[in-house]
Amino acid sequence: MPELPEVETVARGLRRLIVGKNIVKVSHDNAKSFPNSLVEVNNFMVGANIGGVRRRAKVIIIDLDDSWSLVAHLKMTGQMVYRGEENWGAGHPNDDFLAELPVRATRVQIEFSDGSKLFFNDQRKFGWMKLLPTAEIKNMPFFIKVGPEPLEDSFTLENFIDRFKRKKRSAIKAALLDQSVIAGVGNIYADESLWRAQIHPETRVESLDSSEFKRLYEAVRYVMNLSIEKGGSTARNYVNADGGKGNYLDYANVFRKEGSLCARCGSEIIKTRVAGRGTHICPVCQKVKA
Repeated sequence: MPELPEVETVARGLRRLIVGKNIVKVSHDNAKSFPNSLVEVNNFMVGANIGGVRRRAKVIIIDLDDSWSLVAHLKMTGQMVYRGEENWGAGHPNDDFLAELPVRATRVQIEFSDGSKLFFNDQRKFGWMKLLPTAEIKNMPFFIKVGPEPLEDSFTLENFIDRFKRKKRSAIKAALLDQSVIAGVGNIYADESLWRAQIHPETRVESLDSSEFKRLYEAVRYVMNLSIEKGGSTARNYVNADGGKGNYLDYANVFRKEGSLCARCGSEIIKTRVAGRGTHICPVCQKVKA
């Protein structure tokens, strides 16, 4: 599943490509992927212009100019691919990305008045694109539960500590992955942040002191901002809106680096399992607290 930096990269690309375009036709092949009534689609989507594109957690929100919005969650294999004169797209495509669209995995097609199209592809059919009044987005169960954005200027160190202390008996990595604590941090950036903060992922939240919380707060913001700058992490076939691959993993220090030497102390990076996920650490820099 793409994490916050990848979804942010997709949102920025779509913002550049589709804002201002007029929707003239919508089609879909799977009700689970596009659970919207034909009446609402025809009344509030067809004929509307794209007013903006934004992100909340790992969700993309496409705002229309009639106070309705498309809320899209890519889940594990979802893609949002734009095709027009630019002939490129945004998302984390599979090997079909450069093939002629639509493909077998195409679930939704949105056609614009200039002939360009936006395709929502999803092999595993876990993703979805929902149409609803913009004012109702905040009431969706997902948005009620999800934690604050870790990169917002208003999200202070004090906010960070308060959110994690609600999970005081959890391992810190499990808490980082919990979307109700903070939004958008997945496995890659949890490992990278914990390495940068020199905290073992099995450390209980309640045992962290103020200096460790400060290091982790700064680490999360640093690695996620760096990944956005680098276009995300191409763990598989992810590409940005211009068709280029994200290259954050070229800058990663531990994720998928097992067997390599730690850039800080020279010890060998190892892979273990924490919170049910493959976890990469430096056993010297990130010692388990007694």
